[in-house]
Amino acid sequence: MIEALRQRARLNALIRGFFAARDVLEVETPIMSAAGNTEPNIEGFHTRFSGHVDAGSPQRWLRTSPEYPLKRLLAAGVGDCYELGRVFRNGEAGGRHNPEFTMLEWYRVGWDHHRLIEETIALVQEALALVQRPPASVRIVSYRELFMQAVALDPFLADEVQLRAGLGEVGIQPDGLTRDDWLDLLMSHRIQSQFAVDAITVIHDWPASQAALARIRPGTPPLAERFELYLGPVELANGYHELNDAVEQRQRFERDLAIRATRGAEQPPLDEAFLAALPSLPACAGVAVGVDRLLMALAGTPRIGDVLAFDFARA
Repeated sequence: MIEALRQRARLNALIRGFFAARDVLEVETPIMSAAGNTEPNIEGFHTRFSGHVDAGSPQRWLRTSPEYPLKRLLAAGVGDCYELGRVFRNGEAGGRHNPEFTMLEWYRVGWDHHRLIEETIALVQEALALVQRPPASVRIVSYRELFMQAVALDPFLADEVQLRAGLGEVGIQPDGLTRDDWLDLLMSHRIQSQFAVDAITVIHDWPASQAALARIRPGTPPLAERFELYLGPVELANGYHELNDAVEQRQRFERDLAIRATRGAEQPPLDEAFLAALPSLPACAGVAVGVDRLLMALAGTPRIGDVLAFDFARA
């Protein structure tokens, strides 16, 4: 455990040096917010403030990422920036998940997601060098190409019956699952395991229905300007060419809440301060990296507890 703590400290120093050399500003944003995350597959924690009512909304949500306040800073003109800090997600604890974990998130003004892919790869390669591992081979592939090669299905044309059949022997309870859920299950249960352990795999041009906060590029089909990066079979990063259309973003949030309602999930309040700032967001690209996942990959362990001082069970 002590060596794992030293390795974390070395990685944190590498990250800060990486961005200092590129003139990207380190910032800190609130961990507690009056708004929550509407994403249907992410559950947040919340608490209540017991002080005077003039201080603001008493219910506060622990951040699931620093994305919204970072974009408010970008809209205010801060320029290229990053944050390295703790985030919180409810519902999963075990081998690969801890309810509190460390996230690195950064934004590049004037960049698109393709340019940001290259910088994200460079950071991971420097992290590999930190543990004397040779540079990883790199594979950059579109979402459609990946599915065609890995499971012989076109993810934009296959129906739900075909997607379910593509899971083969994997047994899944189908109640309440959407088409996007089946695509995610194919990715996690059939495709990721095929990634070479010594390779970086980057997947770009995702379905528009999985855009989250990314721009959608018109076409047939329309595509989300989003990427995910994997080291071996481990997902490390999720990045976007960022949407700055507040009307469209509000519609996406409202669709999320409608899905959450069908599942009986909580309805977190929308981040109105973020939506108000969004029209002033400069053209930019951003990415979030799971630092604990990166440490796991560097250490060659499947257990997140091996890279934490104390995991959830011992906290």
